[in-house]
Amino acid sequence: MKRLLLISILLIPFMLEAKGLDERINEWFKPIADTWGNIVLYPISFTDEISIPFVLLLLVFGALFFTIRFSFVNITHFPTAINTVRGKYDQLEHGTGKTEMTIDGDIVDTIRDESKEGEVSHFQALATAVSGTVGLGNIAGVALAIALGGPGATFWMIICGLIGMSTKFVECTLGVRYRDVGADGTVYGGPMYYLSKGLKEGGYEKLGKGLAVLFAILCVGASFGGGNAAQSNQAALQIASMLGMTGGSVGTLIGIALAILVGIVIIGGIKRIASVTEKVVPFMAIIYVLACLFIIFSNFSYIDDAFGLIFSNAFSMEAGFGGLIGVMIVGFQRAAFSNEAGAGSASIAHSAVKTKYPASEGVVALLEPFIDTVVICTMTALVIIMYNSAGIFEYGGDVIIDGQKVEGAVLTSMAFADAIPWFPVVLTIAIILFAISTMISWSYYGLQSWMYLFGKSKFSDLAYKVLFLLFIIIGAAANMDAVWGFSDAMILALIFPNMIGLFFLYPKVKEELVKYLKGIKSNK
Repeated sequence: MKRLLLISILLIPFMLEAKGLDERINEWFKPIADTWGNIVLYPISFTDEISIPFVLLLLVFGALFFTIRFSFVNITHFPTAINTVRGKYDQLEHGTGKTEMTIDGDIVDTIRDESKEGEVSHFQALATAVSGTVGLGNIAGVALAIALGGPGATFWMIICGLIGMSTKFVECTLGVRYRDVGADGTVYGGPMYYLSKGLKEGGYEKLGKGLAVLFAILCVGASFGGGNAAQSNQAALQIASMLGMTGGSVGTLIGIALAILVGIVIIGGIKRIASVTEKVVPFMAIIYVLACLFIIFSNFSYIDDAFGLIFSNAFSMEAGFGGLIGVMIVGFQRAAFSNEAGAGSASIAHSAVKTKYPASEGVVALLEPFIDTVVICTMTALVIIMYNSAGIFEYGGDVIIDGQKVEGAVLTSMAFADAIPWFPVVLTIAIILFAISTMISWSYYGLQSWMYLFGKSKFSDLAYKVLFLLFIIIGAAANMDAVWGFSDAMILALIFPNMIGLFFLYPKVKEELVKYLKGIKSNK
């Protein structure tokens, strides 16, 4: 199988070079992106001037509902999440607590035995899921949001991240509760399973099966788009920019190199993926955050002005009410792409955790949007806003600097270079690591969905991985607008089947949370 995969990768360059196929990618990719984007981002008109994509309404109001319904779990159980990740409550899983304790008829020793199901630790599951969300959405995505919506888009990204924590808690708790565990210990979980099994429990078997199949199809597409092509696209763009090179063939060669690196890792499954991401994610996040902090505090006197711009522009009526709504939409959409709360994808990684208590992983998962959007996206936004304090470019459209159109990650790189001249090299390395780790995680998400649709055979596994690696190269050679349009639409489309299921199943999450909190309280 490994030899077959490597041979397939080696054949891809010859396929792409035939008759300049890499130059034709844009010709067929953009119409697909535009058509699918119009379907997913179908606007709901409120006035002649104001319309909001229905999927964003579903996402935002769903997140608000879960936040209120679970008594602001994103805030009240933030300390619980930290303690769970650092292992404070591990005795609940390993049976080292009070043996007389019973929970729903289970004694601690029984809980210990049942917790053997799973493949990774709480931290590894979080690292894998974070690596799928903390990526180029935080670098290129934020730059796009600032360029289109101005500094005010940052505020709405933060709001979306905060309420998205509650949605993430719900979907990841369900992911563990309804997962399947194979005879060899391999875990299969995610929306496909809680939609089909959970809704079947409630007497909605056909609806659950239909939503599960729809989600799986969309997730495979999202893994090829936002979790893959968009990542290789921005990594290739940044590498080419640093080297002063352009052209589709350069992107193709960079894509091939990325495909080989990713292919080596994804052959090993979730355990190898987790072992890589738990090392790479903290390392690259620390480097990136330290650089952001250096620039922010180097401009200490401008921090209050930057935040002032963020808040004032978030509620600015200069462009009318329609302009205000436009800024909100940009912020929410970029945050949704960045942290994926409501899309259900991260629950696939969290389902593989070793735990008896589904809610334990739910509270761990709520840390994701906070790390991804509230912390890292905000830092990136501040760096770009400070860079533009002298009016280098105009907000509200394409970024033109020195007569050249600047896109995504390149704008962020220029902002860093303005304060740390040598940092673009480090940022390029960070971008490559971000891209690779995101692609690795999304390969697992897509594979799980693929196997749900086509079976859990070795051939099915191989077929998906070859296609996934091909899309890495396609993304690296394609036009950015086409790639991001397709990627946005695919990830946002996941929200439809997933959120419907969450509205049906959230009472089960309440049961699991009560059970976990009771266990913590009884074991003190």
